Amino acid sequence: MAKFTKEEFINGLKEMTILEVKELVDAMKEEFGVDPSAVAVAAAPSASEAADDSSTAKTVVLKDAGATKIAVIKILKEVTGLGLVEAKALADNGGNVKENVAADEANAIKAQLEEAGATIELV
Repeated sequence: MAKFTKEEFINGLKEMTILEVKELVDAMKEEFGVDPSAVAVAAAPSASEAADDSSTAKTVVLKDAGATKIAVIKILKEVTGLGLVEAKALADNGGNVKENVAADEANAIKAQLEEAGATIELV
């Protein structure tokens, strides 16, 4: 029996009618005892779950501005759009820097502030 490459198999499927594809799936069930459609359906949720984990909303919380408070205030102004007085108050008192941001953005903000000497927590 000749061995097909993946490309040959896919090109062959493209030429089939829906009824022929259904018959092929039924034959695969019978021959191998596996339902290919069940495998495809079972794999789909796990891929979307991974996407959901990376897009979970986070809150960036400033715990302590550290010794280089001026550098932290500059970053707070840039990241939040706050004025100088508000950014200084946030640096002095701590609190939520940004709420409900994507995990990637939260990690980027955390890295910037930690590089400036601040202590940050993601919630």
